[in-house]
Amino acid sequence: MQSILIVDDDTHILQLVRIQLEKEGFFVSEAKDGAEALAILKKTNYDLAVVDVMMPFMNGFQLTKEIRKKYDIPIILLTAKGQIEDKEEGFLAGTDDYLVKPFEPRELIFRVQALLRRYQLENNTHTIQFGDTEINLNNYEIKIGDKTFLLPLKEFELLALLATYPQHVFPRTQLIEKIWGMDYDGDERTVDVHIKRLRQRFSSQTSSFSIKTVRGIGYCLEPEE
Repeated sequence: MQSILIVDDDTHILQLVRIQLEKEGFFVSEAKDGAEALAILKKTNYDLAVVDVMMPFMNGFQLTKEIRKKYDIPIILLTAKGQIEDKEEGFLAGTDDYLVKPFEPRELIFRVQALLRRYQLENNTHTIQFGDTEINLNNYEIKIGDKTFLLPLKEFELLALLATYPQHVFPRTQLIEKIWGMDYDGDERTVDVHIKRLRQRFSSQTSSFSIKTVRGIGYCLEPEE
């Protein structure tokens, strides 16, 4: 599941864009201003950002520049202004695409999908990094310092999912659905067993992350500061 961050101070636009993206199967988070967006990006990996230009405190051009300093993700700017000067400022700030309000929701979806395809082709290696731990989603390797680990497939998929959305709490039922599939007829204790194995493998190898139990709900991965 690919993840998208929407940044807009207009709650109506946030809701509209969220509904359309979730219908297409994306994981969506929201921020109401630039500062909140940067705080979210610091904690969680995203595949794309949709950013409004006209926001208080930090406008979309400024936020785009800040994102570009640290993150290699595609950015789509939303604006009520369609003048060439505004578009020029957006592209100079580092945006990948520009959409003028009001817009058709389907057009936004098309642009999001096109940008994600382009970035996927340009970035052949997809890795997740926490301190000395690197999870390679292409070759299914985990590197901690100078050591390389090859896990059973389900363990790797479970760790990769948790690591893709750090600090996001996944219920056991959702983990079963995403890793084992809708047709899995075993019980939820399978998740507990796999989590236990991951903890046993890595708790003595690295302090860069830990897998936390959220009582009565499920699990989340927490990067260590």
